[in-house]
Amino acid sequence: QVQLVESGGGLVQAGGSLRLSCAASGVTFGSYATGWFRQAPGKERDFVAAIMSTGSSTYYADSVKGRFTISRDNAKNTVYLQMNSLKPEDTAVYYCAAEATIRIRMRASDYDYWGQGTQVTVSS
Repeated sequence: QVQLVESGGGLVQAGGSLRLSCAASGVTFGSYATGWFRQAPGKERDFVAAIMSTGSSTYYADSVKGRFTISRDNAKNTVYLQMNSLKPEDTAVYYCAAEATIRIRMRASDYDYWGQGTQVTVSS
């Protein structure tokens, strides 16, 4: 059974940085493509970033390109989301997701496994 646990969320001022972590257990993490999504109150869950199972390729939503970086350490069964130059509109619950495939996945419906989410709040 795949378990994903996010951490690293919190309150930060606009322009600041946070690094989210997603720790996986119960799997050989190197066989799973991983993504980050976010959901603001009253809105749909949106794609943020994704990374291939090997870490060799990444993809970003236009809204975060150049500010966020997704990476992974398969030896530690962990994926990261480094968020810089944060804006108030980045405020949301951030979710980690994993799917047993080598390829990048960008749709929430493509992922079978989800973490519980971590709150990110950016004040203006």
